[in-house]
Amino acid sequence: MSTGTRTPAARRTLVLSLIAVLLVGGVLASFALGQLPISPAQLVGSVLRAVGVDNAWAPTDPLIEGTIWQVRLPRLALSVLVGALLSVAGVVMQAVFGNPLAEPGIVGVSSGAALGAAAAIAFGAAALGGWTVAAAAFVGGFLATLLVYATARSRGRTEVVTLLLTGIAVNAFASAGLALILFASHSASREQIVFWQLGSLNGSRWSDVLVVVAIGAPATAVALRLARRYDLLALGERTAAHLGVRVERLRVVSIVVVALVTGVAVAFAGIIAFVGLVVPHLIRMLLGPSHGTLLVGSVLGGAALLVWADLVARTAIPGSDLPIGMLTSIIGGPFFFWLIRRNRAKAGGWA
Repeated sequence: MSTGTRTPAARRTLVLSLIAVLLVGGVLASFALGQLPISPAQLVGSVLRAVGVDNAWAPTDPLIEGTIWQVRLPRLALSVLVGALLSVAGVVMQAVFGNPLAEPGIVGVSSGAALGAAAAIAFGAAALGGWTVAAAAFVGGFLATLLVYATARSRGRTEVVTLLLTGIAVNAFASAGLALILFASHSASREQIVFWQLGSLNGSRWSDVLVVVAIGAPATAVALRLARRYDLLALGERTAAHLGVRVERLRVVSIVVVALVTGVAVAFAGIIAFVGLVVPHLIRMLLGPSHGTLLVGSVLGGAALLVWADLVARTAIPGSDLPIGMLTSIIGGPFFFWLIRRNRAKAGGWA
């Protein structure tokens, strides 16, 4: 059967399967590659031994065992979770704003979350536990989302120019706040805050993964539950209201979801831009605008993108760990420019 004659269900299954294969491939490559190579047999043997099954494949070197469970696995788990959550945030923001350019990094939500996390670190709140940094990041992301929503929305619609200008303003304010905190902080705090500005998964811990799962999983479940209402909202506010959607309540709940998933992602991975822009657009182009399918595809696609980006970040230059936010910006920057040109051309402007 040719691609053009496939049914929507068959096409959806094929695309999602290919993305899943890409994700699994990235996971296996991330385990195997690095300063300390680990074979698939050693990985399988270590996992079997961990669940109580003795086998000949399990590594005998404590260094390999420690690398698998204390370095590779938590970092890999966090890359999957952060990529998925940033993509969910992008889908929800684009649905709520009714604008394809809405994305946490572009409109300042990530910067607001980073400012909150940096403030928690500078004032010593991080000593109380990882959840305090995540909570501060949520507050910062939530306030930034509210500010963007209140400023960019007018008469039931979002102007592209207003959205981008609001994002520039929020990012500028957050950058100034981060610079001030950097100037006033101790050297130990400065290193952590610089990490938040660049974005990195280096030093991931299982405690971080647990916090991200505890906050991100319920928030993603709420987004999936709201998918049908996002489809109705895309028909217009009045139409959605006539069909029983409580539009303002939907928006408020969505803003909380965006703040939660962005805040917890930024709290443990720093500012990683463009994931929430690139992935939902590619999935929408492949599978259409249905938000249920879009969310599922974006979760898989975001996870796959960040797994591969993190693999490049830690293996491209031997002995170095590149900022992952830099790599996603290299991908997302040109894509963002192309998207602006595409939308502008549709509106009858320059092509």
